[in-house]
Amino acid sequence: MSTTTPAPLHPPAEAVPAPRPGAGKALDELLAQLGPDAVRTGFSPAQVTDRSGTPPAPGVLALVRPADVAGVQGTLRWASRHRVPVVTRGAGTGLSGGATGVAGGVVLSTERLDAVLEVSPADEVARVEPGVLGADLDAALRPHGLRYAPDPASWRISSIGGNIATNAGGLRCAKYGVTRESVLALDVVLADGELISTGHRSIKGVTGLDLVGLFTGSEGTLGVVVGVTVRVRPRPVDERTLAVWFDSVDDAAAGLLAVTAGAARPAVLELLDGQTLRDIDAHSGTALAAGGEALVLVQTDGHGAAAEAQELAAALSAAGGRVRHLAGAEAEEHWELRRSGRGPVTEKVAVGEDVAVPKSQIGPFHRELRRIADEHGVQVRAVAHAGDGNFHPLLSAGADLPDARERVEAAADDLVATALRLGGTISGEHGIGTAKQRWIGQELPERVRGLQRAVKAVFDPLGILNPGKAL
Repeated sequence: MSTTTPAPLHPPAEAVPAPRPGAGKALDELLAQLGPDAVRTGFSPAQVTDRSGTPPAPGVLALVRPADVAGVQGTLRWASRHRVPVVTRGAGTGLSGGATGVAGGVVLSTERLDAVLEVSPADEVARVEPGVLGADLDAALRPHGLRYAPDPASWRISSIGGNIATNAGGLRCAKYGVTRESVLALDVVLADGELISTGHRSIKGVTGLDLVGLFTGSEGTLGVVVGVTVRVRPRPVDERTLAVWFDSVDDAAAGLLAVTAGAARPAVLELLDGQTLRDIDAHSGTALAAGGEALVLVQTDGHGAAAEAQELAAALSAAGGRVRHLAGAEAEEHWELRRSGRGPVTEKVAVGEDVAVPKSQIGPFHRELRRIADEHGVQVRAVAHAGDGNFHPLLSAGADLPDARERVEAAADDLVATALRLGGTISGEHGIGTAKQRWIGQELPERVRGLQRAVKAVFDPLGILNPGKAL
């Protein structure tokens, strides 16, 4: 998904701690410890931010690229001594501003911690470092007949550590859940440089509080993940794909409710609206929009894939869908078109959003999107992980509108409020970062936010880990 996201209108609620005087000079100490390849004061803005479009704050001191766990520990001990903020960055594919450098701080990249340490088919686990890309893990698992279930659209270029930071989702969430459901254990360097291990290698384990679940989705505010044990699963013996066109998103939503009412559970269930289909056609030379104003893509897997596909096809057809069974290269092409998104965004201002609603509210929410477009004078198109109600609307306004940014921002405010009113959440899988700071109070009461800040203070008493983000 290609988007341009304006910087947040309001500053983050959490203050960035001021580094001690002379922190810049103290870089010589870190440089001597880690070496010139690991500590760079000359870097491009793209190396200290993510894909949200949020620019890094002026005055980022350095990009730090440790080659091993000891280097991460040394960096955090140094940062604690000098009160230097540390923003941890994976592959930089995030969309919420969570990996954007802050003034007076360093960006700690985990890109060099990129080893697949172990694959154990007998235990159905793999151990990896955080810089391993999803595609690299898949390549290591394939010879064993295994795969890692979470599959963000960016799986070829996003890192496992970054996926853990945001509790990333993906297309297969409908059946296999988000990242948290596949992470068993973590090695984490705390703010003071201490290395801890939490979780278990066994598939089941309930000893103590679930710190693995706490770290997963914490956006680098509690510690730096340096080792991961993930659950892996057999590659499915069969996969079936359906492409189902409807005359409207409302009709498609009725079809989705019919799917939920049945016994078959798809591995993947995706919804693309008409404008999205036209966007894809414009940059891919396809003719998806000729089939209708909404497309539902379905994948079933496992030994029952064929039977489940037939059951789902019948349910969607009874709801008015026009069903095509896809196989081989044609099926792969449709999934790749879904993953690659809408193509280049040409509007002056465009914001890609990430909200989730209960599955029963998919139709009402999309109707509200049309209202929002009309009331604010913007364009809206949307794709959704329909299996779990996670919407990715794109709000945009053309260059001919002098108040394009204001329109898009007002529409985004309306969109988020609508998702909450329908029982949803302000972020389904991208995280809060800086981009969604202004809305977090609408979902989390102050008492709840205070408890979360208190938890952070236990792990990071100096407040140096990714300050101003997530919480």
